[in-house]
Amino acid sequence: MTSHIREQAKLITAQLLSGAGIASGYAVGGLLAEEITGQTSMAGFAQMSVILGAGLIAYPLAVLAGRSGRRKALTLGFGIGTLGAVVVLIGVALHFLPLFMLGMMMCGSSTASGLQARYAAVDLADPAAAGRAMSLVVWATTVGSVLGPSFTAPGAHLGETLGMNGLAGPYLISMVAFALATLSASTLTKTVAAGTDHAGEPGVDDPGHDGEGTTDNNDGAASAKETAATNRSTTTEATAPPPMKLGEALRFALARPVPLFAMITIIAGQMMMTNVMVMTPVHMDHQEFSLGAIGIVVSIHIAGMYALSPVFGWMADRWGSGVVIAGGAGIFVLTIALGVIDAVAPESSMVLLSTALSLLGIGWSMFLIGGSSLLTASVPAHAKVPLQGASDSAMNLGGALMAAMAGAVLGAGGFLWINLMATFVLVIAVGFSIRAIPLMKWPGREGTVDHPRRAAASDQAGTASDRAGAVE
Repeated sequence: MTSHIREQAKLITAQLLSGAGIASGYAVGGLLAEEITGQTSMAGFAQMSVILGAGLIAYPLAVLAGRSGRRKALTLGFGIGTLGAVVVLIGVALHFLPLFMLGMMMCGSSTASGLQARYAAVDLADPAAAGRAMSLVVWATTVGSVLGPSFTAPGAHLGETLGMNGLAGPYLISMVAFALATLSASTLTKTVAAGTDHAGEPGVDDPGHDGEGTTDNNDGAASAKETAATNRSTTTEATAPPPMKLGEALRFALARPVPLFAMITIIAGQMMMTNVMVMTPVHMDHQEFSLGAIGIVVSIHIAGMYALSPVFGWMADRWGSGVVIAGGAGIFVLTIALGVIDAVAPESSMVLLSTALSLLGIGWSMFLIGGSSLLTASVPAHAKVPLQGASDSAMNLGGALMAAMAGAVLGAGGFLWINLMATFVLVIAVGFSIRAIPLMKWPGREGTVDHPRRAAASDQAGTASDRAGAVE
């Protein structure tokens, strides 16, 4: 097993464990908030706290990754999630809502770390396989999300056995899962700075180079290749500019259609998904569907979010990120159409809602992988990490905003307005694509800014002009 594969396996393991921890507590978070306060209206704020926490911690973790490498950032992020589960347990034991909500926000750090892990996979991958590397880490969440809910009942039983509130028991499972994810992240041996360019490109860092001097010496050819890459990395490290500050990086993206569109894609996908997803169970409850039926629809939605991600990663590598994003936009259109049909029909349909929620997850996955791949390929190394962190923060904060607004929107206009709200977000995203489309890679034509080798070369040739343009 090569060193790169070992590192990818550690990232996938951490993501799987984190996903299981998040899913284990997901089902009971709202119930705990309701029990502590005695108010049903507070149930939604528990999950919103997780999303908000992920949004607030994503950028600081990205800054740490840029300064000290992905290993320290991911270890800290999953570690904060572990402490968050402990704080949740203490808050429930004390029946103290502020402490409980603080713990939920801290649990969001594991979500943010899972999102950053996809970029860590890209840092380690060959540029021709960057989309697939990213998608495999995203796909690992499928396994965790499927396994996590199965731990809810055993966790509740464990909590009762230990004399705790049974509903808090699943957070014992979350605590252990997050701790194991922290351990897996801490064993990453590659300390190459986050956002560095890929091996095999002229004059760029080799992600297989370990800053501590570790190399894979399985054979002479590999050793010679890594030695050359190390020399190249050392030279580049001495001359490479430091990561941009947040304001500078945002000005850089705002002045360039492709990275701006990539960020909008990531944010819009999360906002549309959150808006429709959080209100579909409420809509189904109003239509007198059983809890079992609601659970089936949610499970189908989660499968759609993650199960096909390797396919979308392969598509991004083969045909370009634009194809994946365009496909995702089409899927979102179909999702919204099915939602509108169900909203105006005399009775809701289990088939329609299941199909719509499955497609909603697929569209989100295509926007996340396509947008993330496009963002990584379309900016120079010193802009990658701050923009990655900014987009992850914005997508979670945008999701939290939609979750907070969705209840009022559903109450005012029903499920129809929820889907019209998603339509509005999609139209904005499509509007930002107009200037970006001519510059992107499409089948039969390389993009001017998002082709891996061209982007890597432009990092070296255009660093000074890029920085100057970002300050203008």
